[in-house]
Amino acid sequence: MPRKAHSISRRQISENAIKVLYRLHKSGFKAYLVGGGVRDILLGMQPKDFDVVTNATPEEIKRLFRNCRLVGRRFRLAHIVFGRDVIEVATLRGHHVDSGEKISKTNESGRLLRDNVYGSIDEDAERRDFTVNALYYDISDFSIHSYGGGLQDLESRTIRLIGDPETRYREDPVRMLRAVRFATKLDMSIESAAADPIQELAPLLKDIPAARMYEEVLKLFFAGKAAQNYNMMRDFGLFAPLFPLVDTQLNEAPHGPIAKLLQEMMENTDSRIEQEKPVTPAFFYAAMLWYPLTQRADDIALESGLSLYDAYTAAMGDIMEQQCRSISIPRRFSTVTKDIWQLQLRFERNKGTKAFKFIEHPKFRAAYDLLLLRGEAEGGTVAKNAAWWKSFVEGSEDQRNVIAKSTNKGGRNRNSQRRRRKPSEKAAPKPAE
Repeated sequence: MPRKAHSISRRQISENAIKVLYRLHKSGFKAYLVGGGVRDILLGMQPKDFDVVTNATPEEIKRLFRNCRLVGRRFRLAHIVFGRDVIEVATLRGHHVDSGEKISKTNESGRLLRDNVYGSIDEDAERRDFTVNALYYDISDFSIHSYGGGLQDLESRTIRLIGDPETRYREDPVRMLRAVRFATKLDMSIESAAADPIQELAPLLKDIPAARMYEEVLKLFFAGKAAQNYNMMRDFGLFAPLFPLVDTQLNEAPHGPIAKLLQEMMENTDSRIEQEKPVTPAFFYAAMLWYPLTQRADDIALESGLSLYDAYTAAMGDIMEQQCRSISIPRRFSTVTKDIWQLQLRFERNKGTKAFKFIEHPKFRAAYDLLLLRGEAEGGTVAKNAAWWKSFVEGSEDQRNVIAKSTNKGGRNRNSQRRRRKPSEKAAPKPAE
């Protein structure tokens, strides 16, 4: 498609991406803006990233840019760093050949373990996952190269795989998650041929490194489409490999508190992102894993006879360890998640005058938000507890004093446990002679 037939202008592309494209072009290499950057501009959206492909090898790219660093083993990439802005540059991919064992390798299930085979733009397009991503903006003449009917699929709002869907999913099972994410992000439907194998192949996600799955979860649930992605993943069976503990409980109680809490949490996350409010993985995992935690704590208390607090403390480590087998959660978030869990146990016994000090805790707000979600999901005493705290948190200073005094009527918190007194020696019976 020549320049006069499309709407993309260089003014819509980031200044740093333009610098990279022109330097590669002036150095005698082919250079294209590719994938989401082209796709989103054509759809009237603001691209989040601008990726570049070229026929220059990673080593040749590094020689051209002093601000370049090479990353990755499975896919060798060049990152051109401009302060906080990073332009990712890949070499055009080629087809695998039997003699390319040193530069391409798959496992028994067909997943690519190493893939640094270089080729032409035609070969690179055939190696891409979806037709709507096989779009190339050529800096040499400002034309667009579309492969596999990508431009037509943009118009028909269709997510279609390039090549045989089962083979492509086996090469990289994360493509199943990408299909869901693009469908919700772009308001498109997944073509039936691409959708049909997903449920059967979903268990392949268990083989994906936990660190990579952490990044995919961020893209799925922290981009304003959490609720839609969650529901679609459940329909396709993609949720279970990521959150096996949660999925088990959802299957046991599809309309229970856990289902209500997760749906409400996803919608609240989307709402906060739309309002440009902060969201954190720590709260996300605290809400996601709350009910598996309570179940594990009850089991530990029953088996070992530990107190409720000690049982919860032990369960926290167990639940986090099991979850990290599928999704690697950085310690800076897992530690805060455990803090939010621990504070749930303090809401009931910190009413009254103790509430003034409790609300000053650094993690109080996150724990309070989880309590409100639990109240809506569970009802009963949890809802009453959440209602008390809501009136206290949202009340004025005078109102808080009245609420605290009414709760501490008689000078004692009604929920506190009375201390047992040691029997008086005078009251002790004399031994029989």
